[in-house]
Amino acid sequence: MYSSQPTFFEFNFKKIRNTSFAMVVPLLLLACNKGAPPASQPTIPLVGVYEVNSQRVSVFTELPGRTSPYQIAEVRPQINGIVQKRLFTEGRDVKAGELLYQIDPSLYKAAFDSAEANLQSIQLKFERYKELIKVNAVSKQEYDDVDASYKQALAAMQTAQINLRYTQIASPISGRVGISNITPGALVSANQANALTTVQQLDPIYVDVIQSSTELMRIKRALESGVLKRAGQDAVKMKLILDDNIPYALEGKFQFSDVTVDSGTGSVTLRAVFPNPKHDLLPGMFVRAVLEEGVNEKGLVVPQQGVTHDARGNATALVLNKESKVELRILELGEAIGDKWVVKSGLNVGDQLIVDGVQKIKPGGSAQAAPKDAPKDSTKDSSMEPNKDSKQDATKSTNMPDPSQALSKSAEKAVK
Repeated sequence: MYSSQPTFFEFNFKKIRNTSFAMVVPLLLLACNKGAPPASQPTIPLVGVYEVNSQRVSVFTELPGRTSPYQIAEVRPQINGIVQKRLFTEGRDVKAGELLYQIDPSLYKAAFDSAEANLQSIQLKFERYKELIKVNAVSKQEYDDVDASYKQALAAMQTAQINLRYTQIASPISGRVGISNITPGALVSANQANALTTVQQLDPIYVDVIQSSTELMRIKRALESGVLKRAGQDAVKMKLILDDNIPYALEGKFQFSDVTVDSGTGSVTLRAVFPNPKHDLLPGMFVRAVLEEGVNEKGLVVPQQGVTHDARGNATALVLNKESKVELRILELGEAIGDKWVVKSGLNVGDQLIVDGVQKIKPGGSAQAAPKDAPKDSTKDSSMEPNKDSKQDATKSTNMPDPSQALSKSAEKAVK
């Protein structure tokens, strides 16, 4: 007969099963709670900043310019005649007084000889009358007439001598001679408009640059107010950048500023002198002159990576203010010095210019300055990094025993 009462074995098994289930459920809930990731919180992005400081900055201005010869001479004939020889090679250097052309001297040599002979005849007569006047052998009037004739003959001889000398055309200055506009056999005249050739002195050479009168007055007021200081007692130095963007090796000196403002362009011409020993600079070349205007003792220089340009071409920068908010600033830039910009306006001393991590922020948003000793990747978004605590909890949860295995082990112990 089967009894309706549970046997001892059935009773203990149910008791063990209930006890095991009561123990396993809290463990499962605990494991689930530990494995769940924490609720995500908004993170403040880290950015790299550069603190703006004042420093001594030389103020430069880049101006367009053009070279011109230091001296230029257009060689023209002083007399009429036929050119016999050309005595120079086109394009080479010549010295002052070096012969360039020879004009046929035949007529002028004959005129000189005639004037010289006439002078000798009158000079002998003048010497005789000079002795006779002392003893009153001739009248005063006769002596004066001979004296006048002698002076006229002397002047005629000197004129003939000058014309004869003009048959040899020499270079008036030292420099480089250009193309010859005439050939031997050509007839030239003293009043012709075209020059025979041109000689230009190229060492040193002038550089004429153009600066607006408004900018010139701004610099003058800055020097007077003390914002800018003169670079030194010597003449202002200039540097050149050639048309192919290659700097010229030698420095020049500012010479003078024109006193007249061009009514059409509103600009003033500035002239500088540059040494040109190798004749690298030729007359008429377009260049860019870098003029050192003065020194700003409190200039602002910032890295170029912290400056961008908007769609309108305005220079802009992002600044982290004291409230840890991002501000957009519009800048007025000066010249570039290496990998930095000189800032004329838009930034102040002590501003924190954002130079790294700008892709994660926007104007008006919050940001946090990265520590100075932080590694390069410290500005990365921390929300992208995995949660280490979550990793550890997940490892712990994967090492938890299987509830079914725990139940079967308890039953085996009960059976034994």
